[in-house]
Amino acid sequence: MQLIQEQKCFGGRQIRYQHEANSLNCSMQFSVFLPPQAELGPVPAVYWLSGLTCTDENFSSKAGAQRVAAELGLALIIPDTSPRGEDVADDAEGAYDLGLGAGFYVNATQAPWSMHYRMYDYVLNELPALVESELPLTGQRAISGHSMGGHGALVLALRNPERFVSVSAFAPISSPTDCPWGHKALEAYLGDDKAAWAEYDASLLLKEKGCSLPMLVDQGAADNFLAEQLKPDALKEAAEQAGASLELRLQPGYDHSYYFIASFIEEHLRFHAKHLSR
Repeated sequence: MQLIQEQKCFGGRQIRYQHEANSLNCSMQFSVFLPPQAELGPVPAVYWLSGLTCTDENFSSKAGAQRVAAELGLALIIPDTSPRGEDVADDAEGAYDLGLGAGFYVNATQAPWSMHYRMYDYVLNELPALVESELPLTGQRAISGHSMGGHGALVLALRNPERFVSVSAFAPISSPTDCPWGHKALEAYLGDDKAAWAEYDASLLLKEKGCSLPMLVDQGAADNFLAEQLKPDALKEAAEQAGASLELRLQPGYDHSYYFIASFIEEHLRFHAKHLSR
């Protein structure tokens, strides 16, 4: 881990690191907020997964999460949204929803993406192992995210409930097998095998496997992507069928932006802190 940037923030430290990511075959940057309590001993962590076009810096600079994380004694671990580098494949037409900034938190199996695009393995295994060996972290984890990152957070938690104590999301892509963003990404990264697609669909996973973790999802009612891309009703229906503990809140007047995230991030962090403290 190479330190590339650090600022004092609410008594803690906002840090940016760079490292060679074996699972992605490239150099990656990620951000970390360490609360002041980390000076005294290990603290639990909330992993945040960002959405399309974002880097690790969007959440750290726009969400205003550090104040509450400092109060609660929570570290924030914020990875990038895709592999990066000159030799990393990107969409030939420069589309925002495929390639760089759009890793969809899957393990790609199709060329040219399979050489680098293994964000599922990176977030689940490599990044936690790295930060927990180098930083004052307890190993207790919660996970959250926005849009594509909300999809990633839900999928990672549903497939690996033993790794997290709670999961939350803002405007997640709840049913990627049934929306344009998901179809484009899953077909490119995974090919035509719909069974492989289903392994990255939170609604299908929840319906099939259920979930023992507490789940909190906020969705803006004025979100332009609500009906076509996000489909929270599919997630709600799956939770009801599985008897899972999902709190899905439709927030009137809120859109898809970081203003929405900033408005409710405190509630999400307090939700996670409650479960991390058990």
